[in-house]
Formats: sequence, C-alpha cells, structure tokens
Amino acid sequence: MNYNYNNIMKIRFRPISVFLTLCLLLGFFSCSREEPQIVFGFIELVYYSGINDVPEERFTFFIIPEDDDGVDNLSELYLYHDRDGLSWLITSDDWIVHEEDGITWIGTRSIAMNENATLPRGQYRAVLINQGGESTERRFTFDGPDSPPYPFPGLTIAGGNYQIESEYPVNHFVGYDAQGRVVQTLTVSDHEGSVWNLRLSSSVRSVALWAEEPEFHISAFTSAVPLR
Repeated sequence: MNYNYNNIMKIRFRPISVFLTLCLLLGFFSCSREEPQIVFGFIELVYYSGINDVPEERFTFFIIPEDDDGVDNLSELYLYHDRDGLSWLITSDDWIVHEEDGITWIGTRSIAMNENATLPRGQYRAVLINQGGESTERRFTFDGPDSPPYPFPGLTIAGGNYQIESEYPVNHFVGYDAQGRVVQTLTVSDHEGSVWNLRLSSSVRSVALWAEEPEFHISAFTSAVPLR
C-alpha cells in the first residue's frame, strides 16, 4: 500500500512561545476589530516517488496564526508566488491544525504544481484572512536547490530485516497500523538491521522511510513497506 505524507500529524515544529489573546463572541459576529497576525511560519520541500523514478515535489507550509477571537475565527490562508503569478488557497475546512506545547499551527503538506512540475524557488507571500474579512500578510523564502541533493532513498524489508538506501543525513521510520494511521515515528541510525531491534509498536503493520536534509529544509518520503 502507498501512504501519503499528509497522514503524518506530528512533525518537528520550531519551538516558539506565543501568548494568544481571546475575547468573547457576540452572537455570530466577531468582536475583534484587529487584523489577524502571522507570528511565524516555514516552508519545507518534500520529494515523493514519482512516475518513471522522477521525484515529485510538494511543499509543507505551516504558520503560527494569531487572532483576537482565536483560530476558529480564521477562514482562509493563501500562498502566493508573485514572480510566477501562482497562488494556492487553503481554507479552514482543508488546513491541518496541529497543537504542540500550547502553540497552534495551521497549514498543509499539499502545495504542488500541476502535472508535478517543479515548484518555484524564491520568495512567497502568505495572506491570512479571518471571518470578518480582515487580513494580514507575511513573506517567506525557500532557497533550496533546484534539484534533489541526493538520490531518492529506498527501503526494503525481508526476512525480519530492513535495509535503507539513503544518502540523506537523517533518517526516520514512520509506522502505520492496519488502517493506514500513523502510530509511531522513530529515528534510525543504522542503515540495516533487525526489525525486532527497532522496538516497534505492536500495532505497526508497515513502515515508510522519511529521509531529511535539515540544512536545506528538504526531505524525501517513500511508500510504506509491509513488515511481513
């Protein structure tokens, strides 16, 4: 089975302390008269196995939002690449909400080009809009290399042993249960070894390799491989 990276709900977000100010709601109308804020955010590039062994690109894009009426008062998040005239819309129905250390992140792992074309590098502009129509924007830059810095990684499991083919400096296993839900993520230092020694959860039925290059904010994600 192939599992999409979007199923992963736990990613390593930057530790940022944010104090959110909340006010009461009056009926169906927002009591806030202030525009929302984008306190922090990041863009990272993920490669996936594509057709004819050509990697496909997607951006992971997350922000820390702030609104006087809370995250539920936010409605739309746009990402623009003005130089190339491109835009992506993420609505409140579509974005992922991630809570960590008292901080709320919203975003997506699905920013991609039509026909799996290469995503443009350079400056992006994010626009956050709340339900009252107030908006704010912030610019982000992704200056990663134009092509993958390493060959696409691989993972095989046979006879109770695993073997990783990866030149990426950091490698993780992402474990899925029988329903395809992520249940465990662990960092793997050895490129081969016994699956038993990994001490995987008893509910894990398959694993994918998540290989990272933290310096360039780039990673590669393989299809899931059954343990048996």
